[in-house]
Formats: sequence, structure tokens, C-alpha cells
Amino acid sequence: MTAELNFLDLFLKASIVVQLVIVILILFSIISWAIIIQRSRILGNALKEANAFEDRFWSGEDLNKLYEGLSNRRDLLTGREQIFFVGFKEFSRLKQVNADAPEAIIKGTTRAMNLAMNREVETLESRVPFLATVASVSPYIGLFGTVWGIMHAFMALSGAKQATLQMVAPGIAEALIATAIGLFAAIPAVMAYNRLSLRVSAIEQNYGNFIDEFTTILHRQAFGKALHSH
Repeated sequence: MTAELNFLDLFLKASIVVQLVIVILILFSIISWAIIIQRSRILGNALKEANAFEDRFWSGEDLNKLYEGLSNRRDLLTGREQIFFVGFKEFSRLKQVNADAPEAIIKGTTRAMNLAMNREVETLESRVPFLATVASVSPYIGLFGTVWGIMHAFMALSGAKQATLQMVAPGIAEALIATAIGLFAAIPAVMAYNRLSLRVSAIEQNYGNFIDEFTTILHRQAFGKALHSH
């Protein structure tokens, strides 16, 4: 309780610039934690969805029935479901237009799935770069507040006949709070950014593996029917 009162007391006695720096850093920290919690939940759900759809995909269910089932909730699809839906839809369309050109069918289908994957990954990593910005900028903002606060503290001594440590110490303490809060905002942000980036990369790899597996299945269908037609 005393520490809280001391912090509030130092904050109120600090210069306007230092107060503004502290407020900005606290806002950065609050926003960062909101992003960390939100993205962690979204990435966790994305991984669960990917695993659940993988089980369904390899369960032996007919691909046409799987596609029709997903069509009923078209606007709610994400992740592997969205990639499968886009890929199978494009495969069916191209198969009708270019039945005798299996290479073109597979190439177009793969391109459509890769575009869908890129959109999904962009959604997953949305707002994550802000954490990197907070991690890199916060210490410097805090340092600016500290330098300004120390400069302000020494300028206040210019009119004093005799400068003592007791006179300058409160001003320096006020200034150093800015650096401390800058680090408080930056350290969790950089740790979360690294962790979330790794999780996004892992999910992206998961999606990429699925595209390769699905393309192999479609490749057999396209070339098998092309050979049969000849």
C-alpha cells in the first residue's frame, strides 16, 4: 500500500512531460495485454479447429458431403475448413471447364488454397506486430521521460544557493519511474510477440501441410479421370 502511495505521489509531483510519458506507457501496456489475451485465445481455437477438421477429413467421409456440409455455414468457416472449402470449390469449377487439363486444374486449385491460407494467416497475426512496436519503442519513450525528468530536476536547482542530494533525489526518482514503466511495458510485449509469432508460424505450417495432403488427393482424382477419359 505504501509503495502504491509513493508511486502516486511521485507521479503527481512529476513534470507534465513525464506524466504524459507514464500515461502513454501504461496505455501501451494495457493494450498489449489485451492483444496477448485475445490472440492467445484465437490461436488456441485455431489449432483446436485444425485438429478437429483433420480428424474429420481423414475419417473417410465423402469429400462432396463434407463440402456440402460446410456450405451450410459458409460465412463461419475459418482455418482448414475455409482452405478446404475454397480448394474443393475451385477444383470442382475447373474440372467442369478444363476436364482434359488436369495440370491446370491442380495448379489453379493450389493457387486458390494458398491465397485462402494467406488470408487466414493474416487474420491470425493481426495486431501481433503492435507488440513488437511496443517492445522496441517503450524503453526509448521511458528513457526520454527519464532524461527529461532529470533535466527538469536539475533546472529546478538552478536558483538554489546550495544543491544537496536530498533536493535532487525526488526529481530523479520521479524520472526513473518512466524508465521502469517502459521496461514493464516492453518485456512482456517482446516475450509475447516471440511466442505468438512462433504459434502463428506453426499453424501456418499446419495449413501448408494440409494443402499438400489435399492436393495429393485431388491430383489422383484429376489425373485418374483424365487418363480414364482417354
